[in-house]
Amino acid sequence: MNWIRIRRARPEDVDDVTALERICFATPWARSDLEKDIGENILASYMIAESADRLIGYAGIWVVIDEGHITNVAVHPDWRGQGVATMLLSELLETARRKGAKNFTLEARASNATAIALYEKFGFRTVGYRRQYYADNGEDAAIMWLKENAEE
Repeated sequence: MNWIRIRRARPEDVDDVTALERICFATPWARSDLEKDIGENILASYMIAESADRLIGYAGIWVVIDEGHITNVAVHPDWRGQGVATMLLSELLETARRKGAKNFTLEARASNATAIALYEKFGFRTVGYRRQYYADNGEDAAIMWLKENAEE
């Protein structure tokens, strides 16, 4: 595997993150939303995966009190299946834990078996579905939780 570096996202990464969003998702986030999240949102943390100074993936999370909500995990198609998402998610969860997160949630397309398997590897479990969550095709989203707080 080529050398991969994981680091915090910076405002100057927004254009590359926006481009990757458009490659990876049918309904990508707007550049302005990513710019606010990466540059201004104190609740948000974004991690970048890069190889040879090229952005190959990113992941984001919002931490509110003791909950982390994973917003996106994206890996360039040329780099999928090489552990990039695992590296990003591992660093993202550790970053959120340092900010006080004890429980984590996310939505994943119900048909995205690869993503669901990745999250399950980290201990996430599907607890329900958001019906017709995705605007592009009306697909359901699996609601997944990782509960680390024994009191929950």
